[in-house]
Amino acid sequence: MTTGRRERLRAETTTEIKDVALGLMATGGPDAITLRAIAREMGMTANAIYGYFPTRDDLVTTLIRDVYTALADAVDAAWDATSAEGPAVRIEAWATAFRAWAVTNPEGFRLVYGDPVPGYRAPEGGPAPDAALRVCTGFTALAAEAWPHAGHRYRDSAFDWPDFDPGLLAKVRPVFPGLPPAAVALALRIWGHLHGLVSLEVYGHLRTQTSSPEKLFHEELTQLLRGLDVRS
Repeated sequence: MTTGRRERLRAETTTEIKDVALGLMATGGPDAITLRAIAREMGMTANAIYGYFPTRDDLVTTLIRDVYTALADAVDAAWDATSAEGPAVRIEAWATAFRAWAVTNPEGFRLVYGDPVPGYRAPEGGPAPDAALRVCTGFTALAAEAWPHAGHRYRDSAFDWPDFDPGLLAKVRPVFPGLPPAAVALALRIWGHLHGLVSLEVYGHLRTQTSSPEKLFHEELTQLLRGLDVRS
């Protein structure tokens, strides 16, 4: 077998392992991800799986890194595609891309934002520090885009820098050095608006409440934009 063919088969098997792991999570929750269960699903021996991922935590770290990076790529692409547009268009594009990715990749969303995989120990610095930074600064960019229009609404904000986690500030202040504490709080509030409805949809809680979760999301987004004074 040539090196090229061997590498291609290894890449295909690695992809299948990750797909099976996400499928197991979809049906059995985070604790269903085990190398032995994956081996059974694929008709492989456990020892063969270890040749691709030495431990279950190695696999989980790879899964989180892959799905988090895919999310960061999706929202970054939507943001970049609207670089010449006004704040309402840019915020709406980012938020819509966030929801679209989540409902298309529910297992990935749950892996990143849902219940942790029992017993999983992330590597130092986290499983996907680059992607986490990109998504975090993305939420903050929404607030930065709106701040020239909405800042007057937060003149009486009681927030100061000690009110935030130092790790969060280390991510956002170098990228947005001119934003005041109230704007960082606004970024978290925007995240709450968007993330809350998306989570309800991904976890199926809206299924018996409405047949139009997308319409609900966009109405919430429209009201958010009006509240930020970027849409009439």
